[in-house]
Amino acid sequence: MTKVAFLANATRRLQDLFPAFFAGSTKHNHYADFGWPEAIDFPMLYRIYTRNSLAAAGVDKTIAKTWQDNPDIWEAEEPTESNLEKDIRQRFTDLRIWQMFAEADRRSMVGRYSGVILRLRDGLAFDKPVSRVPGGLDGLAGVVPAWEGQLTVAEWNSDPLSENYGLPLFYQFNEAAVGNTQGQQRQFRVHPDRVLIWSDDGTVNGRSALEPGFNDLIDAEKIKGAGGEGFWKTSRGTPIIEAPVGTSMADIARAMGVTPAEMVDAVNTQIDDWQSGFDKGLLLGGMTATPLQITLPSPEHFFAAPVMSYAASMHIPMMELMGSQTGERSSNEDARGWNQTNHSRRVNRAIPIIREFLSRLERFGMIPAMDWIVHWQDLTDATPSERMARAGSMADINTKTQAGDMPPFTPDEIREAAGFEVLDENDIDGDNDGAVEPPPETDEE
Repeated sequence: MTKVAFLANATRRLQDLFPAFFAGSTKHNHYADFGWPEAIDFPMLYRIYTRNSLAAAGVDKTIAKTWQDNPDIWEAEEPTESNLEKDIRQRFTDLRIWQMFAEADRRSMVGRYSGVILRLRDGLAFDKPVSRVPGGLDGLAGVVPAWEGQLTVAEWNSDPLSENYGLPLFYQFNEAAVGNTQGQQRQFRVHPDRVLIWSDDGTVNGRSALEPGFNDLIDAEKIKGAGGEGFWKTSRGTPIIEAPVGTSMADIARAMGVTPAEMVDAVNTQIDDWQSGFDKGLLLGGMTATPLQITLPSPEHFFAAPVMSYAASMHIPMMELMGSQTGERSSNEDARGWNQTNHSRRVNRAIPIIREFLSRLERFGMIPAMDWIVHWQDLTDATPSERMARAGSMADINTKTQAGDMPPFTPDEIREAAGFEVLDENDIDGDNDGAVEPPPETDEE
């Protein structure tokens, strides 16, 4: 047998004996090896969001940035603050529509989706379809954000000839299914006309934002918990109990006032009581207790790896997630990338759902049908300091290139770069140098 064949046979035998240690084995299970769940459901996602600080930071900071200001609803590309625009703005403010939508967005990041239940003054139950709602915008009584675990599909459309085949026929809302809610526990069936599903595709088949980094959150929690528990126990230490030479078990038990059969439990009770507080003594009936010295490695480097992986799964810079600074240049670049990420969330996730909400209000006769504009501040716009720096650079270029009568940049271009409106002729003092003309004289009798 050649050396190569011998090594190959030896490797196969080792794989048969120790399948868990060879990546090529089909029996290798990383989830079982590393303590990760193979399947993730909503209760697990909700629990890790409410109890894990990293999970909460990733979700809450994303929502805070996405909804740092509220959108505006316009009738045309340019705002006119018409009576209808003013009524919409006032009604949405009174009902806290944008705050409720932001909460629904938060809940959709934790679960695969979330829901927004429309409370309408149409005199019908929640399980009835909606035709028209009288009273215009006053017919909207409010909206109710719901977790995935609170709003589930009660019945699917199974008619292949229906245009809504495969879509929900009814939802079931159970307020008490998630969290420790207080007061009246609402529970009812809801018609799809009264529900907005908040997810990437507007269906219940979305994906939780926490799912890709779920294993990283578990790893970080293990390291943090092990570090805290390890340092706590090391500060007191588990003692090594040593009896004097020639001392029998009966002598020790007699000194402790227990029977020989109870001696081990009595010693453990003494040690547990001693470890429970720093100001307690240890009485062992003549035995010697020597603390076990354990040197713990710093958990910082081990903790950083899963945290960085989790931040990558959430598309959030480490500086934003942890509040760390790694230099001005990298911080500015991270901030720009973070703004782009959340601006994309606005355009591709939030605005389509807002448009669907407006479409429902049109269909219910609550607002007129038109091409509504959902205007939202562009998060990728330059900051005021960046605009002023750009204008200063343009002015410096004008100063350094004083060739001819025409500078590279006009004053109007510099004002626009700084974020100010261009001055018209009426804004310029002219020849009077700002002097105020006296009022015209009048004839007095």
